[in-house]
Amino acid sequence: MEMKRQGRKSPVAAMSLSHSIHFQAILQHIKTLAVFVGSPTGTSSYFGGNETDHQALLAFKTKITCDPTNVFSSWNDSLHFCEWEGVTCGHKHRRVTVLDLQSRGLVGSLSPYIGNLSFVREIFLLNNTIRGKIPDEVGHLFRLQTLMLNMNFFDGEIPANLSHCSNLKVLFVAGNNLSGSLPMEFLSLSKLESLAIGSNNFRGGIPLYIGNLSSLQIFSAAYNDFGGHIPDALGQLRSLSVLGLAYNNLSGMIPPSLYNLSSITILSIPYNELQGSLPKDLFLTLPHLQWLQISENQFTGSLPVSLSNTSELRRLELDRNNFTGKLSINFGALPRFEGLFIQSNNLGSGDADEMDFFQSLANCSNLLKLDFMDNQFKGKLPNVLGNFSTQLNFFSMGQNFIFGQIPLGFGNLINLNMLRMDGNEFTGTIPSDIVNMRKLENLLLNDNRLSGTLPSNLGNLTMISILSLANNRLQGTIPSSIGNCQNLLALNLAQNNLSGTIPKQLFAISMLSISLSLAQNFFVGSLPSEVGNLVHLVDLDISENKLYGEIPSSLGSCTGLEHLNMEGNYFQGEIPTSLSSLRSIEGMDLSRNNLSGQIPNFLEKLSLRFLNLSFNDFQGKVPAKGVFSNATAISVVGNSRLCGGNSELKLPSFGSVYKGILGEEGSIVAVKVLNLQRQGAARSFISECEAWKNIRHRNLVKIITSCSSIDFNGNDFKALVYEFMPNGSVENWLHMDLEMDVEEVQIQNLNLVQRISIATDVACALDYLHHRCPMPIVHCDLKPSNILFDCDMNAHVGDFGIAKFLFELTNSKQSSSIGIRGTIGYTPPEYGLGSEVSTKGDVYNYGIMLLEVITGKRPTNSMFEGGFNLHNYASMALPDHVMEIIDPKLLNNVDEKEECLISLVKIGVACSMELPQERWDISKALFELHLVKDILHGGRI
Repeated sequence: MEMKRQGRKSPVAAMSLSHSIHFQAILQHIKTLAVFVGSPTGTSSYFGGNETDHQALLAFKTKITCDPTNVFSSWNDSLHFCEWEGVTCGHKHRRVTVLDLQSRGLVGSLSPYIGNLSFVREIFLLNNTIRGKIPDEVGHLFRLQTLMLNMNFFDGEIPANLSHCSNLKVLFVAGNNLSGSLPMEFLSLSKLESLAIGSNNFRGGIPLYIGNLSSLQIFSAAYNDFGGHIPDALGQLRSLSVLGLAYNNLSGMIPPSLYNLSSITILSIPYNELQGSLPKDLFLTLPHLQWLQISENQFTGSLPVSLSNTSELRRLELDRNNFTGKLSINFGALPRFEGLFIQSNNLGSGDADEMDFFQSLANCSNLLKLDFMDNQFKGKLPNVLGNFSTQLNFFSMGQNFIFGQIPLGFGNLINLNMLRMDGNEFTGTIPSDIVNMRKLENLLLNDNRLSGTLPSNLGNLTMISILSLANNRLQGTIPSSIGNCQNLLALNLAQNNLSGTIPKQLFAISMLSISLSLAQNFFVGSLPSEVGNLVHLVDLDISENKLYGEIPSSLGSCTGLEHLNMEGNYFQGEIPTSLSSLRSIEGMDLSRNNLSGQIPNFLEKLSLRFLNLSFNDFQGKVPAKGVFSNATAISVVGNSRLCGGNSELKLPSFGSVYKGILGEEGSIVAVKVLNLQRQGAARSFISECEAWKNIRHRNLVKIITSCSSIDFNGNDFKALVYEFMPNGSVENWLHMDLEMDVEEVQIQNLNLVQRISIATDVACALDYLHHRCPMPIVHCDLKPSNILFDCDMNAHVGDFGIAKFLFELTNSKQSSSIGIRGTIGYTPPEYGLGSEVSTKGDVYNYGIMLLEVITGKRPTNSMFEGGFNLHNYASMALPDHVMEIIDPKLLNNVDEKEECLISLVKIGVACSMELPQERWDISKALFELHLVKDILHGGRI
């Protein structure tokens, strides 16, 4: 029940007015217990006095490391210490009697020399940043009556020596980091009247001896973890006025003895696991009760009718329990009554008169808050709401079974800032006088059966911040006056029958930041470009309407967006590139529109966790990185012209390769015919042409010509003609043996010499592309299926369909090729994180390809999962277990081959390191391969 310092461990819910003890009530008790001495009246010069006090104060000062309010500026020898700020001395002996430095922002620790202030009676150090332990020496202060160390950062246990302060009346250490249990020695503090220890880490149960502190009037221990039961011994505290035990993991029942403490004014035990029912005569035995807080427990039964007899009762907080039955209480007999909180119970009887208690509430002239939410109340609201106290600022009747029309009269409640009646069965129109509540901040009428139109003068609610009218039967348009609601944070009008265009004035509300939902209505027209004004908006949902036109590029200015839902409309055109600015976006649904063009590559780099592009008219190759790498996080179904992407999407490639014969000479060639129905195929054609016209190397597939023409049906035709590679690909030779008979397997087996030759040929090709051709090129898709054999089994690198020129990457953000995709298993890790392509990416491809050639295992083998991959598999085998991972076909003459195999695996591992900067350059790999070939030529195998 303590007042919590901002940022401490108190839950947000407990900070609300409905779940906090009015701290002034506690302070009022303290004022009656503690003696506050006035400012000193001594002279302005130092005459000697008690040197012990003087030195103790100076020692205190030395332990303070930060004094933001400059309180110690007066603590010098030009003034007697009795004149120092915060120090009060007795007139007779000139000894320190009061040390008051509360709320000064002091930082540091508490000097043990404070124990030398032997005449001190009151110490006020609350609300600072004093750390460390409470010194044992405080126990020397036998005259001490008030010690207030609350709201600091003291840790450790409370010193048992404090029990020597036999005159102590007020001990406040709440709001620190103290731990352990309360010392048994405190039993001797017979004069103790106020004990506040809340918001610490005390455990071990509430000590039984507390019941023997017969002078105790205030016991405040909320926000600890005492556990156990409330001791019956507390019922012995006949002077007890305030008992606060919230958030303590207490269980069991409230001891009956507590109900007999007629002196109690505040009983606060919410947020525990207490159970049982309230005695019928509870409010007769506690006649002075002002606050009863038992929220968030497991109480059952009905509310005692005797409540009507507690004339001093102000607040009744019973929410989140299991109370049942009819609310038959005459609140009109409670002249001081301010608030009733019975949310989340099972109250309600179904009787025809069960709403009659509202009549008595109209007689409570001090009424501030009413919360009936989430119960079983059923019936119509009586027409007395307009007679309630104009001080009422909170009214919640949501999640019940209230039916009929919302009665007029709310407009009289001019101070109401929360009106919540959602989740009922209200019918009729929204009362016109609601717009008279100029202080209204939260209006929730969603999930009812309201009809009619929105009030045309809705803009009169200039203080409104949360407005939810969703899931009703409202019609008509959004009034343009809504632009006057400049404090609006969240607007939900979803699931109604609203129509017309979305007013531009709505997008002029710069405060609109939590959410804007207009989903499942009949809005037409375009999405106004003014939507870009909502730069802080987190959720935007305009799905399931009849909106059309292009997605406005200004939407990219909404950089705070995390969720964007536009599905089920008639939007057309391409996804604007400006959406690349949505760096906070997590979910995007653009499905069931008429969008077209290519899926933009920038979507790979966004922080998307969910993306739905289904049932549009997108075409071309689907990106493969970012969110696209997870087939379960995206949907592209219903886009018949898409291809590529994650293999799990099962989409087709850009074209097909045919074997052909040219002219009378009968030259055999390979012809790659582009499927121009796939968006991006034409760009792939241009990319390959651009690459091939600049490169010539013995280990690159030779291009003979290209063809760009019209076919017999008048359609565009594009093809590339290559030198035919008669011996297939490395992929075929490594992995197709399962479909061949034994003789063919023996013929098609690649020996170690051939595999080293493959590795060297491909490395030569990459070294040329990266360092020696006229314009350096990154291949981007090096893998066994793109490495082909000529008639002499020399390896040639082919397929430059997604190659990149380094010059373009350096000087332009937009490349002429179709974007980097690569192939799953071979794609470098950094590409999946949005990094630009580089020669280091090709080196990674090469390293994985080399390890596949040596081990015979694809990087997509089922054994590689959960972070375990081909690189790890090979790396773990070095150097002593390489022979255990190589392709079994290479196991003949093991001893002679081992040195070469170890070297090859080392090269593959070095080239496929996870971090690009740790990978070898391809030139380094080529050099090492030549050393391996030297070993071969030297006859050492």
